[in-house]
Amino acid sequence: MMKIKFGLIVYMLTIPFLTITSCKKNAKLIPEEPKKEEPVKKPELCKSCKLVKSAAELAALSPIAGDTIIMATGDWANQRLIFKGNGTDQKPIVLMAEKAGEVIFKGSSSLSIDGSWLVVEGLNFKNGDLSVSKLNVIDFSAVSRNCRLTNTAIIDYNPADQSVDYRWVSLNGKNHRVDHCYIKGKAHLGPTVVIWGSNDALNHRIDHNYFGTRPELGSNGGETIRVGTSAYYLSESLNTIEENIFDKCNGETEIISNKMSKNTIRNNFFFESRGTLCLRHGNNSEVYGNYLIGNGVAESGGIRIIGEGHLVYNNYLQGIITTGQTCAIAMLDGVPDSEPSGYFQVKNVKVVSNSIINCAQGFDIGAGKGGNSRTVPPANCVIANNVLQMKTGSTYLRFTDIPQNFMYAGNQAFGTIAGADLPTGFTIVDPKLGLNELNIYIAAAGSPVYGAFTGTYSFFQSADVGANKPDNLHKDLLKATGIGPLWLTGLGNQLIIKD
Repeated sequence: MMKIKFGLIVYMLTIPFLTITSCKKNAKLIPEEPKKEEPVKKPELCKSCKLVKSAAELAALSPIAGDTIIMATGDWANQRLIFKGNGTDQKPIVLMAEKAGEVIFKGSSSLSIDGSWLVVEGLNFKNGDLSVSKLNVIDFSAVSRNCRLTNTAIIDYNPADQSVDYRWVSLNGKNHRVDHCYIKGKAHLGPTVVIWGSNDALNHRIDHNYFGTRPELGSNGGETIRVGTSAYYLSESLNTIEENIFDKCNGETEIISNKMSKNTIRNNFFFESRGTLCLRHGNNSEVYGNYLIGNGVAESGGIRIIGEGHLVYNNYLQGIITTGQTCAIAMLDGVPDSEPSGYFQVKNVKVVSNSIINCAQGFDIGAGKGGNSRTVPPANCVIANNVLQMKTGSTYLRFTDIPQNFMYAGNQAFGTIAGADLPTGFTIVDPKLGLNELNIYIAAAGSPVYGAFTGTYSFFQSADVGANKPDNLHKDLLKATGIGPLWLTGLGNQLIIKD
């Protein structure tokens, strides 16, 4: 048994494992990150640690609950690692770098996580190429449960041929967490992170990751995160994607492509990313607390809605200059009797208390009409308590198709607007918004947004119209505080919001 200082692993033993942030949805309470615990004093020596220097040495082990496996510092070239074992909630099996960030995987190296209550921490995958094996860089197996990938980086792990398809993080199994990772530079076919579909609830959590630049792919298959496939669109998968940064993720039109039901996408920061947060398939998902900052960059988009029962609220969108299907908030036309892979009608969707600032177009109702046989307009939806402050020549609300039985209430709009013939439920009024220290627009004293919230909604209540002012969670998010691996510094230095 190797005698290794306990200090190497205290970080992993003191972070709450697979904690799901609870959320009480109202105007004042937005989910907070779990509180950090102080390190617990333990004996000086780690009595359950094992040091390995290769994939073969890892494979030779038979770890038991509570074991920690230390990977020796240095380059690991062309190593196919399979991490097997079954830990417990209180005693996970940990596979970690001897020094975080300095166990560097190269060449055709890959990792399979195959068991239960397994933790992988501190690894660095850099400049590899899996074009021969076409394995995924990191793969959670179909039988895996309650596993975690944390404090890890995958950077520029690309084949020379961008048509080669493999994923950088592939989530099978159930109840996994991917957190505090840095994932940057995927230039070839396939989603960066994929959650595979199932008929059962999956309960994965993807949080506090920094997704760096992904160049434009030029075709479908360039999502940064894809949740499920159209075959499982009715499955309630119960995944949570929260407190991540998407920095110039330009792979394709869909940055996040949600293709299953009842997922939560909350409190993320999209920065100058040429695409959309897209509810592509499925029903009854919630999108809230997100910041989408286009900074006037061409093709940077907003929130794209397809399907039924979604709740889109308390989001902040600024500087998005695209129109139509990729405008600030687009509600698409559907296909009659759509196949699972098609476009289902938008029905019973509630879009409440969002702030849309300096965008080219606020809403597009019936976006994409005619394309891909889409002729069924949105129906029975609510657009309420939203604030729109627009620049000259912008459009508040465009009816690409005429919706059925829409309700508009409590919306405030301001600016010199093209086509400002608005339905009842929109008031032209100056919301008196000004910039804070982060270049986010907030209402000044005496603003008409205060106390103007109309209606009662079980999922969100506020006294005021528009998105909530940034709280500490969102201020940290916009500054990239607590996002990405602990051993990588300077992430977020370029996230400068323009007014």
